Amino acid sequence: MPEAIIRNPLVADRFYPGRPQEIKKQVETFLKKFPSREKVDAVGVVSPHAGYIYSGSVAARVLSHVNLKRRIIILGPNHTGIGAPFSIMREGLWRLPAGDVEIDTELADMLLDRSSLLKDDPSAHQHEHSIEVQIPIIQVLSEMAFKIVPITIMGSRISELKSLGEAIGSVVKEKRAEVLIVASSDMTHYEPQDTAEEKDRKAIDAILRMDPEGLIEEVEKSRISMCGCAPVAIMLFASKLVGATRGELVAYQTSGDVSGDRSSVVGYAGAIIR
Repeated sequence: MPEAIIRNPLVADRFYPGRPQEIKKQVETFLKKFPSREKVDAVGVVSPHAGYIYSGSVAARVLSHVNLKRRIIILGPNHTGIGAPFSIMREGLWRLPAGDVEIDTELADMLLDRSSLLKDDPSAHQHEHSIEVQIPIIQVLSEMAFKIVPITIMGSRISELKSLGEAIGSVVKEKRAEVLIVASSDMTHYEPQDTAEEKDRKAIDAILRMDPEGLIEEVEKSRISMCGCAPVAIMLFASKLVGATRGELVAYQTSGDVSGDRSSVVGYAGAIIR
C-alpha cells in the first residue's frame, strides 16, 4: 500500500499555539468572555482565518454555536496562487498539534464526480493557511471524530462558483445530517475602522440574505477586499440548494478592536446559514 499523503502544519506557533493544551485554553478563554449560546443545526458557516489573537474569538464563537458534523467540507481562498483554480485534496491526513485529521475520501470522490471544475491537487494546500486555521478550533469543540474535505478556491466567475456550489449542495443534500460546510474568509483588509465596518456591513447583509450573486457584485462595486468572497459564495449556492432559508451573524470584530490601532484594520465575521 502507498503511504498516506501527510499535509504538515504550516502556521502552528504562528497563527495559533503549537501545543494542544494551549489551543484548548485559548479557545476556552475566548468563549468565557461571552454568554454561551444554544447550539443549532446549520448547513454552512462563515469563519475567519487570521491569527487567533485577532480572529480566534470570532471563529470560536461561530463554530461553538453550531452542531459540528462528522464530515466537514472546508472551503478556503487560495492566497498563494499555487495549484488548480479549484483544488481538492481527496486523500491523506492533515497533521495538527492535537492530532491527525483524516480526509474523507468517499465524500471527496463524490464531489469530484459531480463537478468537473474540481481537480485533485495537494500542492494547492501545502502552503495555504486558510483551511488549516479552522481545524484546531473544531478539534477543541467537536464532540465526535470528524473527517474533512479541503478545497481551495482561486476562480471568481459567478457561473463557475454557482456550478461548484450546486455540485457541493447536491452531495450535502444526500448526506444532510452528516455534513457541514465551512467557508473560510476574512473581510475588509487594511482600511480605517469606520470604512472597514461600513464595507463589511454591505457584504454581511448579502450573506445574511443568502444572496451569493449580490455578495459578489457588492464586493466588486464597493471594492471590498474580502479574501474569501468566492468560498462564501460557493457555500451560499450550496446551502440554498440544500434548503437553507436564513443567515445569522454571530460575531464581528476587527483587528483594531484587539490592538487598539484603528487606522488600518482587518475585519472578521462569523455567520451561520441554516
